[in-house]
Amino acid sequence: MAERRTNGSKVLITVLYVVAACRAVPVSDLLDRASQRSDRLHSLSTTLTQELDSHFPPIGRVIMPRPGMCHTASLQTPNDKEQALQVSESDLLSLARSLLQAWQDPLVVLSSSANTLPHPAQNSISNKIQELQEHSKTLGDGLNVLSGKMGPAAQTTSLLPYRGGNDLGHDKISKLINFHFLLSCFRRDSHKIDSFLKVLRCRAARMQPEMC
Repeated sequence: MAERRTNGSKVLITVLYVVAACRAVPVSDLLDRASQRSDRLHSLSTTLTQELDSHFPPIGRVIMPRPGMCHTASLQTPNDKEQALQVSESDLLSLARSLLQAWQDPLVVLSSSANTLPHPAQNSISNKIQELQEHSKTLGDGLNVLSGKMGPAAQTTSLLPYRGGNDLGHDKISKLINFHFLLSCFRRDSHKIDSFLKVLRCRAARMQPEMC
């Protein structure tokens, strides 16, 4: 019992040390790391979408829901870089955190469904989905630290609950279409997150807007 308490204390001390170390890192450096991670997140989701496209049934493109049906579509976000440059730093970070948090449950659904996905690249897709989860978790932890440095406005997030359920379909076509739709929504949002963080990184480096 004493040994267990000692081990627990060591873990707690390690966690506190890591948190303290992160908080000591300048905002510009944290934004560099976050931007690199978000870039990887978007790149990976794009690769996954391309893998799915290689064996996607033609009918799927006809009946797949439109982007407006994504569970994050209700969140008002800038449509392009010019609009993003008009949004405050705190609000941009809040938007990025809101989108990222909204994907915690859907990524679990994608991960569990990938194991039985009727696709020739099922193993590769499953591994990449797990990688998406890891990058998303690491990025989320980093953005939480950033929000603590940028004030109360950056710490607020919008709730965007996922109500799609855990079952993406029983037949092959339904599962492929619903999986592809959910992944395409994530790719869309990961691009927004990456764009917002890159604008924040430019501002932190005091670069000219046209270079962002």
